[in-house]
Amino acid sequence: MSTRVLRCDGAPVPIALAALPTTQTAAIPDPAGIDELLPVLAADSLPRLIVLGEDAALAAVLTHLMRTERLHVEIGYVPVDKTHGSRVYQTGTGNAAAKRAIEGRAVETPLIRDDTGKVLVGRARITGVGDEKLAGEAYVDDTQLFSGDVKAMLISPSLELPGVQATVQKGIRKRRWLDGRAAQLGTHGAIVTRDGVRADRPVPRSSFYRHHESWLLVR
Repeated sequence: MSTRVLRCDGAPVPIALAALPTTQTAAIPDPAGIDELLPVLAADSLPRLIVLGEDAALAAVLTHLMRTERLHVEIGYVPVDKTHGSRVYQTGTGNAAAKRAIEGRAVETPLIRDDTGKVLVGRARITGVGDEKLAGEAYVDDTQLFSGDVKAMLISPSLELPGVQATVQKGIRKRRWLDGRAAQLGTHGAIVTRDGVRADRPVPRSSFYRHHESWLLVR
């Protein structure tokens, strides 16, 4: 097995990963940097890439693997601190996550993407323009999530099928999550923040759904 580490934004290296070959990259890896690793991984029948960073880093890696049809690469995830993604995928953090990324077994996991072709790892938050209330209508599969005005719409992947979870923020009341294959929103204008990365422009609609291929998460 060929295992390499992608260290994002100077993240502290856990002891378990110290002896592995490591590539340094920005907080959000550039596709060109990921491409430099792929020929090395391709030389092995069981390639494994360990992403040491935040949810946005893992999302960038999975987006590139999806677009280049390389989802056969096993992916370990080692966040420094707890993230939405670490909770969803139950990876742990720090050295415990590193040991799991090295010793664990790769399992097929639902890959959640949006209509712009970007993968979602932990949490998407959709608000109105200028952080105003979100006005519109949303569905999870055939079930209406809301119609009218809400503070925000939240979308998250899940380990189990159907793969997508969505809810709304209205106030301090406990949120009810709906499960489905897809979550779709229609609105006059919304800002989408994916894994902490805020989009530059408002959109009139947004969809998150399960990709037809899974990814290989080491757990």
